[in-house]
Amino acid sequence: MSNPSPSPGSCRFADYFVLAGIDTDSGLEPDELSALCQWVEAARYGRSQESPCPNKASGENFDQSPLRRTFKSKVLAHYPQNVEYNPFDQDAVNMLCMPKGLSFKTQAENRDPQFHAFLITREDGSRTYGFVLTFYEEVTCRQICSAMQTLYQMHNVEQCSSVYASSSCSMDSLASSIDEGDSSSQVKMQRYNSYDIGRDTLYVSKCICLITPLPFVQACRKFLQQLHKAVSSQQTPPLPLESYIHNILYEVPLPPPGRSLKFSGVYGPIICQRPGPTELPLFDFPLREVFELLGVENLVQLFTCVLLEMQILLYSQDYQRLMTVAEGITALLFPFQWQHVYVPILPASLLHFLDAPVPYLMGLQSKEPNDRSKLELAQEANLCFVDIDNHFIDLPEDFPQFPNKLEFIQEISEVLLQFGIPPEGNLHCSESAAELQNLVLDELVHDKKNGNLTSTTINMYELLKGNETLARLQALAKRTGVSVEKMEIAAPLEKERDTRCQCSEEELRDYKLAVQLREVFAKRFTQMFADYEAFVIQPAQDMESWLTNREQMQNFDKASFLSDQPEPYLPFLSHFIETQMFATFIDNKIVSLWEEKDPLLRVFDSRIEKMKIYNVRVPTIRTSNYQKCTILKEAAQAIEQRLVKIDHTAIHPHLLDMKIGQGKYEQGFFPKLQADVLATGPTNNNRWANRGATAQRRKDRLRQHSEHLALDNDLKEKYMQEARSLGKSLRQPKLSDLSPAVIAQTNWKFVEGLLKECRIKTKRMLVEKMGHEAVELGHGEANITGLEENTLIASLCDLLERIWSHGLLIKQGKSALWSHLVHYQDCEEKREAILDIPVGIGPERRKSESGLILPSLKVSLIHDMRHVQQMSEIKTDVGRARAWIRLSLEKKVLSQQLKQLMFNQSLIKKLYKRYAFLRCEEEKEQFLYHLLSLNAVDYFCFTSVFTTIMIPYRAVIIPIKKLSNSITTSNPWISVSGELGGTGVMQVPKNLLEMTFECQNLGKLTTVQIGHDNSGLLAKWLVDCVMVRNEITGHTYRFPCGRWLGKGVDDGSLERILVGEVITPVVEEDLSKQCRTPPQLRSPTVARRLSITSLGGKAGKPNAGQIQEGIGESINNIVKHFHKPEKERGSLTILLCGEYGLVSALEQVFHHGFKSVRLFQKNVFIWDFLEKAVTYFETAEEEESQVNLLDGKRCAETSRSLCQYVNAINTAPRNIGKDGKLQLLVCLGARDHLLHQWIPLLAECPVISRMYEDGALLRDRATVNTLIRVLQTLHDFNITLETSLVKGIDV
Repeated sequence: MSNPSPSPGSCRFADYFVLAGIDTDSGLEPDELSALCQWVEAARYGRSQESPCPNKASGENFDQSPLRRTFKSKVLAHYPQNVEYNPFDQDAVNMLCMPKGLSFKTQAENRDPQFHAFLITREDGSRTYGFVLTFYEEVTCRQICSAMQTLYQMHNVEQCSSVYASSSCSMDSLASSIDEGDSSSQVKMQRYNSYDIGRDTLYVSKCICLITPLPFVQACRKFLQQLHKAVSSQQTPPLPLESYIHNILYEVPLPPPGRSLKFSGVYGPIICQRPGPTELPLFDFPLREVFELLGVENLVQLFTCVLLEMQILLYSQDYQRLMTVAEGITALLFPFQWQHVYVPILPASLLHFLDAPVPYLMGLQSKEPNDRSKLELAQEANLCFVDIDNHFIDLPEDFPQFPNKLEFIQEISEVLLQFGIPPEGNLHCSESAAELQNLVLDELVHDKKNGNLTSTTINMYELLKGNETLARLQALAKRTGVSVEKMEIAAPLEKERDTRCQCSEEELRDYKLAVQLREVFAKRFTQMFADYEAFVIQPAQDMESWLTNREQMQNFDKASFLSDQPEPYLPFLSHFIETQMFATFIDNKIVSLWEEKDPLLRVFDSRIEKMKIYNVRVPTIRTSNYQKCTILKEAAQAIEQRLVKIDHTAIHPHLLDMKIGQGKYEQGFFPKLQADVLATGPTNNNRWANRGATAQRRKDRLRQHSEHLALDNDLKEKYMQEARSLGKSLRQPKLSDLSPAVIAQTNWKFVEGLLKECRIKTKRMLVEKMGHEAVELGHGEANITGLEENTLIASLCDLLERIWSHGLLIKQGKSALWSHLVHYQDCEEKREAILDIPVGIGPERRKSESGLILPSLKVSLIHDMRHVQQMSEIKTDVGRARAWIRLSLEKKVLSQQLKQLMFNQSLIKKLYKRYAFLRCEEEKEQFLYHLLSLNAVDYFCFTSVFTTIMIPYRAVIIPIKKLSNSITTSNPWISVSGELGGTGVMQVPKNLLEMTFECQNLGKLTTVQIGHDNSGLLAKWLVDCVMVRNEITGHTYRFPCGRWLGKGVDDGSLERILVGEVITPVVEEDLSKQCRTPPQLRSPTVARRLSITSLGGKAGKPNAGQIQEGIGESINNIVKHFHKPEKERGSLTILLCGEYGLVSALEQVFHHGFKSVRLFQKNVFIWDFLEKAVTYFETAEEEESQVNLLDGKRCAETSRSLCQYVNAINTAPRNIGKDGKLQLLVCLGARDHLLHQWIPLLAECPVISRMYEDGALLRDRATVNTLIRVLQTLHDFNITLETSLVKGIDV
């Protein structure tokens, strides 16, 4: 939303004065659009199609009593006819002055004047404000009274015929709340829903309105109330009404920034004030009411939803409450601004905008106090529903909390308590309404304060004003000609006293409270974004180039910014920096390099500078400690000074050059004003007008001077509009044209916007996931964190929900996507029952004759749905939809399965309107193409989120049949471990190489232990690898072995620990051609892969240089691992024991120059060398001769530790072989930071000369010293080993 600022050229307090009401020439004219919307609502609520419906030609609904029907209002007059800088939009003003059209009442009903505000947002984002006072005038036109009588007669006939036609006929909505068996209730219902031309007096609504460039709410309210009082009072006003209207239109200026202004109303002075350029922007709505209506906790939750750009729907019977809450919550966003659809009061004819698949903030008038259950919305997955009247808020699922929420609420509560306002809100604000509800219907309940009584003593007269007895007395008194001046519904005595004062104590307190509350909110952003400027990426090109390529530009270093924030802030900030309001804020910061700073940005930046000066803190240090606002008193004092000492006084109203006979009015009727005196302003140039014209001329000259230096404004606006994401051009629907063609065009914009948003989101997800590879290709920033990934996926889920809710006709539950899936499942299960074909079973590839590969995973939408439905942890439809999206994304079948869902044409036509996104064929194809691009990267977004669910796994043991038996006669077992846990030992069925098991989610699999008990004749077993697959996600892991299991063969191991990695799953042919990046756990650069690959035996023995490089890179990978955020680290086991891990690199060092000749037909292993070295150290220690070899006590401790670890491994109750023991020793030495001590000890041991050649690396002192220095870099890290690695070892 735009910062409240006057339009260019505007220097007047008010632009227009408007009078709207009934046009006696056209008579009663039904409002066709509103009536049609009511009928559509009725259809949604479950009425049969045969029930009475509005005549589409006339808009009439005979099922509803005439006094409750919608009739067209009209702008009767507006002055002046047009203002150049603010053209008058008659249709929009009429619709917002009377959003539900004309209202008719009788003398038995409450007719208190009602005030409400509205705004119109232009296409460029600038605002025009309207302030309306609605009152009731007696209908004097005999034709209209007769027409109303005739409508009632037709209504009664229709009701009688409906009763006889069906006992279940549709009853009048007003009668539905009254017990049919209660005769007294029926009498009351008939009394309030009937009209007799001979008995009753008919009243119709009329309104007076001021259109202003700035939201001076209180001043406009007072002016309009005094104007109405002059009409309703028996005493004539001091001057004709034209004098006061002419004065406010032409002779009252806007107060300058930082100044206050006093001008004259009909009965007393009115003052207003405007903040200075360094203060928070103008906000004149009563923020106190917002907190009283919602309570602090509800408001903070609503505030968070608005910041995250969710869909916000405000719901109340009172228009002014809708406007106050909407304006209040957007004012608290400083320095950010709402960028999407913003309609605080949604007219009945625009209800279709609730289906908009974009973020919005809208206000909807409720017809009954508790009719939320009747309100059906197309999308609720991302909706925040605020029932203002009932102090209730319905929040979306799974959204992050505002940082320091508890301390934040505590500070706000302290401010409220200082002004005597309970933090939980005034829950009793509707008690008086509850007392009157049994006597009077909804429209009678008005307490002159929008239903919001303060904590002071309730005025008894206020409670009695709607009483039936008092209404009868007033009607009787009027018929008999008795004056009841003392009982007229004007303002109470206390309010009359307020209007005579320059500023009442209550108003001053409201101003001070509002500014202090806003300062508390502003302080939070000042603290959270104190260093934001350091992360803004400054453009290297000129403004035109930057605007042209805005969409492709990276303007903010999000990864670095998040890494600099306190941990508790990350869940919220990672979502918030993805919003359009934050993107626009950064855009404004960059544009300020070439243009004048945005006013909000200027104020915010000055506050950050001031905070840094006063706090003198180091910018790089971020803390989550809560800092209270310290300028509350100063902010309140600035307003108080302006209100106590008035800076400017406007010209007093005076007599105009009017025709003779003008200025005489009939009490209770707003007069027809003399148009000629209100059409133009004074001819003389007064001082403020002259100053304004001079300032405007100066601005014009500056603008003309800079035109050749900057972009053309139209072109710039075009670029900015195209560059920013959807919703920007639809801030408020155009009210002046509501033809079917315009509505269709609006829906087409929604479709285009959704497609564009899908393209942007999928590209961002792809680029961020590819990391450094994307940077090398020039796509922007790198290093996506898991937190960012989760945020982007959640954003994709929200987008899919909005797409599936666009144009929706039938929905079950809150999730439109899950509702569609369930309908699809029902259709498929019915087809299964008819054709006797199992549903959800995709084609399965036959196993090869050797049985050595996993069968292909069944790819089926229904199959995946059933998995999600079986997850007892998920309780809601929204949660199930998101789980299904995550599962499909992880399986790389999201595009494929959505295509299957979207191209079931019969179901789509049944569930969606013709204009829905899902029925736009070309856009659907592009949408699926964008989603297909996500198959290029690997996601674990399902596995990593749903950590407690039970998952079935399938394991296959693949032997090397050419060199070994395929089946062993012993009893094999396996144990599978992952990042989230392990299975424990599981026996493999005899004579089988495949098994399935179910256990709690193991996360990403890391190790498999395989072994057997060496029983039987064919116990020796040569295993190539073990394959394990997650049967839900399809992720398949390969654990290479290539070694023997059995005594007397290889290294004699009966069990081995295998380390694996994810491999590309075997799926359908159309998915088999996908590209993929290396797994996230190990993604070395090309150069690194080349150097490490040379270490393998296939390419020959590596030389010394390659071995040293391999050691350095394995250590470097471990260091990088620990420098990542803890949540983003991969598997340390792979970095230690993987193919190119630390163990493998050290093995190469130990093997270099090793004399591995066969001794008595047995292989010699590195472990043999270690055992001999340990024997030497133990013997030497006993003989106390090691002092000559070792360097004192420190070396003695090192040798004892080596002996202790080797002996512990040898005596452990595990049948791991010699190479497995070496792997375990290296892992334990890395964990306890002993490797750098053991290496020099072994290098100096005399045993080395017998078992190593002279040129071995371990016998080269320089190489050993280098190795020691490299290993010492691990000292700074706390290495934790998996349980599967150290099982049974107690050291």
